[in-house]
Amino acid sequence: MRYFPKGYGGERPDPEQVKREGWKQQGVLVIAEDDQRLNWPERELVKQLGSKLYGPRHKQEAGHGR
Repeated sequence: MRYFPKGYGGERPDPEQVKREGWKQQGVLVIAEDDQRLNWPERELVKQLGSKLYGPRHKQEAGHGR
């Protein structure tokens, strides 16, 4: 039997669950700029907020994405 410290090993929570809990528990909102659940004006607002708070995004060249 292997011992893993708390937070290591086991199953990872679903990323959407982590985002949901972050919003509900700490008021932290995580939104992808291309989230298809948002309409065009909402996605543009996300892009504008991201640029205002963190600066413009660097464009990734094809084949160099992570």
